[in-house]
Amino acid sequence: MVRYPAVAGQFYPGTEKELKLYLSTFCRSDVPKVKAKAVVVPHAGYIYSGRVAGETYSRVEIPGLNVVMGPNHTGLGRPVSVYPGGVWLTPLGEVPVEEEVASLLASRPPFEADTSAHIYEHSLEVQLPFLQFCSRFKEDLSIVPIVFQHISYEDCVAAGEILSEVLSGRDALIVISTDFSHYVSQEEAETYDSMAIEAILNLDPEELYRRVHAYNISMCGVIPATVGIVAAKLLGAKGAELVSYRTSGDVTGDYSQVVGYAGIIIY
Repeated sequence: MVRYPAVAGQFYPGTEKELKLYLSTFCRSDVPKVKAKAVVVPHAGYIYSGRVAGETYSRVEIPGLNVVMGPNHTGLGRPVSVYPGGVWLTPLGEVPVEEEVASLLASRPPFEADTSAHIYEHSLEVQLPFLQFCSRFKEDLSIVPIVFQHISYEDCVAAGEILSEVLSGRDALIVISTDFSHYVSQEEAETYDSMAIEAILNLDPEELYRRVHAYNISMCGVIPATVGIVAAKLLGAKGAELVSYRTSGDVTGDYSQVVGYAGIIIY
């Protein structure tokens, strides 16, 4: 199976040369890198969120295996969709799916093997060029793509527990793809996003889930973030760091309707 790019030339440059130029402006090689359990990174067009993503990826060691989790924006496919095999293409080349890990996950509910949820979904695709560009293991780079529709907190916990069991003993990074508040004022975004970010920094998945729902925070990736925190804690995570927070207003100059972007390392 080959998953072809759906948003190359839209969310990010569609040619290898231009894409590498973009990534070189966002990613740094002269900063200390930490061994992380997970990262939280945005998935908007690179012109808006590329700097936050690049700053975050630059701070962590990218291993060979990366479980990339994001929200399902299209509504297609199963509630928790694991892409089962084959390769994903970007302008930088192929990235294979780690089929053993994908199969182990897909065999246990709420995970299911499904490709239809991934056909047009951008939240995972935009992460791949960063992984390809920043990894020291370019030849060994592999992914397990998972997208989530809305599920209960209990199902998030179950998914996180399963993910931690499957990844136990493996050198892997959990990539949590999410944007934060959508189309609210800068002041509102900063107020409500800080509440969600605080829960993530406290490694408190239940409080993150509760706050997003109680305060109607339009954080599209709250489900993969909740699952990722559960898994990271079970894999030994002890802390988290906010690398960067920006909004689309910092690019457009329009602070009346912004989208929030945060980069967080969980280690």
